[in-house]
Amino acid sequence: MKFFIATDHAGIAIKQDVIEMLQGMGHEVIDLGPFNTERVDYPDFAHALSLEVLKNSETQGILICGSGIGMSLAANKHVGIRAALCHDAYTAQMARAHNDANVLCFGQRVVGLGVIESMLNAWCATSFEGGRHAMRVEKLEL
Repeated sequence: MKFFIATDHAGIAIKQDVIEMLQGMGHEVIDLGPFNTERVDYPDFAHALSLEVLKNSETQGILICGSGIGMSLAANKHVGIRAALCHDAYTAQMARAHNDANVLCFGQRVVGLGVIESMLNAWCATSFEGGRHAMRVEKLEL
């Protein structure tokens, strides 16, 4: 799978770790920045990532900020993006299975690397169940 990843200044410290985890699982990762710790505005990076994911439905995104909240709010402004703020493997699995989430959001100040690895494993191993969930996901596009 191909992933796009972006952070803000509060999420950059773990970005390379996340990239390496995904690459270790065999995924391609495109880093959309930032590339230093200078203060930036998270909506700019959430917007850029969302546009890339929308260009190709076979891709997914990962957004990281301090809490994950700002990134998820900004990304979800885009019709077709279903950004899920996750805190553990269970929420990552349910976001994929029931909500067909295509962008995983989390906070560097909230979860550690072990939890992140378990979230990535759950996210990547889970497919959308469809069925009764499909019509609910369709309503998100209204």
